[in-house]
Amino acid sequence: MGDFEGTAMRKIVVQMSVSLDGFFEGPNGELDWHLVDDELHRHFNEQLSRMGAFLNGRVMYELMAEFWPTADKDPSSSEPVVEFARIWRDMPKIVYSKTLERADWNATVVRELVVEEILDLKAQPGGDLALGGADLAAAFMRHDLIDEFRLYVHPIVLGQGRPLFQASDARVDLRLAETRTFGNGVVLLRYQRPGNAG
Repeated sequence: MGDFEGTAMRKIVVQMSVSLDGFFEGPNGELDWHLVDDELHRHFNEQLSRMGAFLNGRVMYELMAEFWPTADKDPSSSEPVVEFARIWRDMPKIVYSKTLERADWNATVVRELVVEEILDLKAQPGGDLALGGADLAAAFMRHDLIDEFRLYVHPIVLGQGRPLFQASDARVDLRLAETRTFGNGVVLLRYQRPGNAG
């Protein structure tokens, strides 16, 4: 990894909503069970506005790009939605995709996940790197690149859907860094790799 002379490297942070039984979306891709009220949305904005970049797969990027570029133009949008539209547009984004031709809104398309390039990205100055999308998170996990998990557990049992964590031979020991309960019943569980302070 090189000698960074004690300089703290940026962390790669997975921030995902999950059901109590561990699914990040329903069996048909449903996300309508997410309880994102103004309190939780303001918290997301506070966390994500401090990031240095968003790392997304194609599906996550396209989902976000369908809504957020113009969400603040809708007069019915709440203040936290308006705020996040600006955060999303301005934030540098790296989209990992073999098929996406181009990406707008301050985004760069990268074809392959190359570990050395990720380590170089982590060594650059700036905020932490927010990793979005379960498939991309699984790929980063296979390469042991995730430093922190911020799981927002919603008060629902879906019964079936797409699990956040895929079967793996890797065991990852973590330490609890923070818990927080929101008024709508969502609970944040923030876990870090040992040795990652902050």
